[in-house]
Amino acid sequence: MNYKLLIQYDGTDFHGWQVQENDRTIQGELERVISMLEDAKVAVVGSGRTDAGVHAEGQVANVVINRTFTPDKLRAAINGNLWRDIRIMKAEPASDEFHARFSAKKKTYLYRIINAPVISPFWRRYAHHEQRPLDVAKMTDAGRLLLGEHDWTAFSSAQADGESRVRTVVDFTVQSRWDERASAQIIEFEISANGFLRYMVRSIMGTLIEVGRGEKDSDTIQTAIVTGERGLAGQTAPAHGLTLKKVYYEI
Repeated sequence: MNYKLLIQYDGTDFHGWQVQENDRTIQGELERVISMLEDAKVAVVGSGRTDAGVHAEGQVANVVINRTFTPDKLRAAINGNLWRDIRIMKAEPASDEFHARFSAKKKTYLYRIINAPVISPFWRRYAHHEQRPLDVAKMTDAGRLLLGEHDWTAFSSAQADGESRVRTVVDFTVQSRWDERASAQIIEFEISANGFLRYMVRSIMGTLIEVGRGEKDSDTIQTAIVTGERGLAGQTAPAHGLTLKKVYYEI
């Protein structure tokens, strides 16, 4: 039976999604636990890799197992053997053709910034702290340039997977609001695309932060997209501010 898993995790203490020898990873933990339940080695396929320190509210994976479980019992059995910073929120039967990565149609990432002199300890694991004032209007204007189909060479790792670096960004929003728990202003960036390259979102966020500080302008972003020059993009933003919010599939 092929099962679709909805997963949430605090990525702070993980070395990313993909299995790595001698390092704790999301995929590694899931394969360890489900292999124990199956009493045989299993392969857990994720919708995509998240970097070390990146969180997930809506990661999706699939796994094929032969033992019989109801979805609720499978979820409970997996969660009962995982550490508390990762949880299966939902398990459901899927068609044999369902593949968490190749069946995905769109993904949405969320990046959070606490823009204040001090960051609350309740946010330190889940938001980037930027003490200098950020111009939200400028970042919003620059963000409009991201929409559409582009080659994202300037905003990705040199080792990014796949031959094509063309992706289509279908939505980008910036919201600034007062957060009571933080006693500060929080800025939330949401970006949705048909796929992302390695470090793409964090590179975009780092560039927009520099726009917000007045260190870069919209023309620089447009030139970076057109030319693919990595030197025009900003520094890669820290991983802990980033969360995989949702993965979309055809109903």
